Amino acid sequence: MDQAPTITLSRSRGGGGETHRASAPALPCGGSRHDDDDRRQPCGKSVIASRAGIGLRFQHHREVLETRPDVAWFEVHSENYLGGGPTPATLDRVRRDYPISLHGVALSLGSAEGLSQTHLARLRAAVDRFEPDLVSEHLSWNVVDHAYLADLLPLPMTEEALAVVVRNVDHAQTALGRRILIENPSSYLRYRHSSIPEWEFLSEVARRTGCGILCDVNNIFVSASNHGWSARDYLAALPPETIGEIHLAGHALRDFGNGRVLRIDNHGSRVCAKVWDLYAEALRRFGPVPTLIEWDTDIPPLATLIDEARRADALLGDERRAHRTVAA
Repeated sequence: MDQAPTITLSRSRGGGGETHRASAPALPCGGSRHDDDDRRQPCGKSVIASRAGIGLRFQHHREVLETRPDVAWFEVHSENYLGGGPTPATLDRVRRDYPISLHGVALSLGSAEGLSQTHLARLRAAVDRFEPDLVSEHLSWNVVDHAYLADLLPLPMTEEALAVVVRNVDHAQTALGRRILIENPSSYLRYRHSSIPEWEFLSEVARRTGCGILCDVNNIFVSASNHGWSARDYLAALPPETIGEIHLAGHALRDFGNGRVLRIDNHGSRVCAKVWDLYAEALRRFGPVPTLIEWDTDIPPLATLIDEARRADALLGDERRAHRTVAA
């Protein structure tokens, strides 16, 4: 495990160190923000079936529309569908036959300067138009001084950063009128001053805001390998009731010699055997959860993505049968 100390996390503090809480409007999918008695309903598994979906990429638009493949659901990057023209119109057509999820990369939940009202308004319009079953974003930042950086940059895991993320998640959920899922990052470097283990940071964001967690199993494996953490201990630290979706993807290895290897989350290959094993463990802990196969570089034929989804579906089926056996 990472040697960062376990700390007792407090609620967001205002000036003078006094504890304060924001108002707590009700959010869809159960509960209010900052419930003191921790009796929120589970973030619950969305109306998307607990089956495997795939990321819908431009290269596959025509084939999906023409063949209507046997896929449980599709996820798209929100920012690709915020404008007008044929691209959002294509998603309108896909939405008639399949559930969809919107997965954002530009909200910048870790930005100290707050969220872009313009971006939030466009995202809200997309949510209203496409009626996605899930909406998710990343635990990262990529905006500073109103300049957008085309990457998902890591946060220092500190009380100050935690307060920023909580504020921004609250803002986003209020603006969108719904609960969102926050995805754990993949990372390659760590800040010298990071006093909160990542798994505790993410869990605390969910506790304080009522958001859900998008558990990216590949990201956990990549970060754990790069930093010397235990991937299984990371999984064990996440609250099962907050997990609303799982991501699976491939990653690359960069060998620097002398035993130094870096794993890079490039979404450019099949899921590796060790990540499949970790996914099976995640299902045992969290139960059957909607699962997404991500593939964003060197995009293969649609049939390859469907084949990966079928493998995830097989594991989901095993877990559903195990749950029914225990219930009986």
